[in-house]
Amino acid sequence: MPNQGSRFPKFPAFPTLPSMDAVLGEVDKALKTLAATPVAQRPNPAGRNLPQNNLTDTEKAQVIGLMRVNHVGEICAQALYQAQALASKDPHKKALFGHAAKEEADHLAWTQERLDQLGARPSLLNPFWYGGAFALGFVAGTLGDKVSLGFMAETEKQVEKHLNDHLGRLPAGDQQSRAILEQMRQDEIVHGQTAIDQGANNLPMPVKLAMTAMSKVMTTLAQKI
Repeated sequence: MPNQGSRFPKFPAFPTLPSMDAVLGEVDKALKTLAATPVAQRPNPAGRNLPQNNLTDTEKAQVIGLMRVNHVGEICAQALYQAQALASKDPHKKALFGHAAKEEADHLAWTQERLDQLGARPSLLNPFWYGGAFALGFVAGTLGDKVSLGFMAETEKQVEKHLNDHLGRLPAGDQQSRAILEQMRQDEIVHGQTAIDQGANNLPMPVKLAMTAMSKVMTTLAQKI
């Protein structure tokens, strides 16, 4: 009698859950990202003897909104790449995501410093943004490294686009914010190309559109809240 079990489709194995030590490690990283003062490993691009230009009240409010959005983006980047590194089973890919997270940590510190200079607070919804990005990153990671890298490549592509938009909207005299965003853009381009070079899958268009829609919601809320 033929094996009846062969007629049934094979479903992928349930992803291996991280150990308790790994979970506690991620909780520690989350608390440091959300509550501690970030420290950059590289010099702040805005600290290279750039002149301190006076901004009008309208210009200052505009810059605060833009930099708050960029700060939120870096909160999400920390969560996203830490989750992808946690989910990956390949030590090389874990290191790749970890390296990207470290460079994004510089961006987080730089945007925080700029908000402090402007006398502004970060988004009050940062814990929500972090949790959502971490969940997305972990799901992407459990789907395999090529999908996870594809998610990284598309994320960086969309971040580059939004940084180009912000650079065009900054007041002409705000050289500090411009220097920060220019360096961030260069780093994001490298991260995206690295993901492609490592074999990233091209994500389906519906997924890309969903990512764009979520980004729009985030940027709209983060400017105000």
